[in-house]
Amino acid sequence: MTAPIWQKNSKATIDQTIMDFMAGEDIILDRQLIGYDIQASKAHVKGLDSIDILTSTEAMQLIAQLDALQTAIDEKAFVLDDRFEDCHSAIESYLVENLGELGKKVHTGRSRNDQILVATRLYLKDSLKTAIEYAKTSADACLKQAAETQEIPMPGYTHMQRAVPSSCGMWFGGFAEAMIDNLMTLNSTLALIDSNPLGTAAGYGVNLPLDRTLTTKELGFARMQINPIYAQNSRGKYELAVLNALSQCLLDIRRYCWDLSLFTTQEFDFVSLPDEMTTGSSIMPNKRNPDLVELMRAAYATVQSAMVELQTLISLPSGYQRDLQFTKGPLLRAVKKSLQTLMLFPQLVEGTKFKADKLSEAIDTPMYATDFAVELSARGMPFRDAYQQVVERYDELHDRTPQQSVEKRVSPGGCADLHLCCLRNRLGKM
Repeated sequence: MTAPIWQKNSKATIDQTIMDFMAGEDIILDRQLIGYDIQASKAHVKGLDSIDILTSTEAMQLIAQLDALQTAIDEKAFVLDDRFEDCHSAIESYLVENLGELGKKVHTGRSRNDQILVATRLYLKDSLKTAIEYAKTSADACLKQAAETQEIPMPGYTHMQRAVPSSCGMWFGGFAEAMIDNLMTLNSTLALIDSNPLGTAAGYGVNLPLDRTLTTKELGFARMQINPIYAQNSRGKYELAVLNALSQCLLDIRRYCWDLSLFTTQEFDFVSLPDEMTTGSSIMPNKRNPDLVELMRAAYATVQSAMVELQTLISLPSGYQRDLQFTKGPLLRAVKKSLQTLMLFPQLVEGTKFKADKLSEAIDTPMYATDFAVELSARGMPFRDAYQQVVERYDELHDRTPQQSVEKRVSPGGCADLHLCCLRNRLGKM
């Protein structure tokens, strides 16, 4: 490892075991963040130029080398490895190697604290924007399936027992509306974290007139995060908000996958999935397993466990504490798993094919009892009396069909009035 950028005595011996522990996973994890750190470093250089800490020529040289570093990373000519403590030291080392004394000026007026804050914030903004696009695609896929299957009856369940006739359109429509609601959460979370911490340094500002408005605009933030202490205290808090927003999406995907796990069993046999979404058994030739569905169902656990880690870690006093380094691992793992799952979900929706004949067979006579009770109530009979009478008049239900039940369910949002246009309009406004 190169000498740490914070080392004061060049002759001091560094205990490598201690350094390895303190660096932790940073070198591996920072490969996901170094591009954002470079982006923020360029903005910082422009800010230093604007207050004459750097000359325009110096700023141009630094920015050119930062661009060169990004190109080298993209082309895999530069690899973030254990030569460095973290991505911050790697960037500074590269600049010093290529620009000598000028490279040492890049850290003027900033700390690794606001460096990691701004790099993480930029990463989270991009991640949320990606999640928003995936959620839109997911909602759209569900709406298309709802429109195509709205006339196909299926049994509705409560307490895992057959309850009343429902429809495939209602089932898909429910997940469409869920994703539209999730978009509201994702968008509001994006607005919450769209705040620039660069220029708050170690949490107390610096004795330089940093042009934080310039860097805020340069980095595309909606606003400046003003208070340096709060900038540090928001680390972990903003990350939790992002994970919570992503978890809402994965919570709905988990329920979708739970339904499919049941519906694809031989006992239900309601749904078929494309072969590419299932796997074979290593020992049982007769088996096809819904492994993709099960792994997508499990993804929520990754996010939930990351949230617990962060909630535990950020129980800290004000100001930066090194404990916060450990928020990085669970955060990056959870975001990656969330985006992978959200990316695949529309394909799973499109691949979900219900078997109309099996669904119809599963709707038995007692499931029309609620319809009958409501019909008697509509004719003037008190509902409790109708409820009691229906139990004794099951023989009058035998001529009913699933299709009739679905067609008569005209309450707004019901099988015969799914309000898909309303949902489509909501999605269009996101």
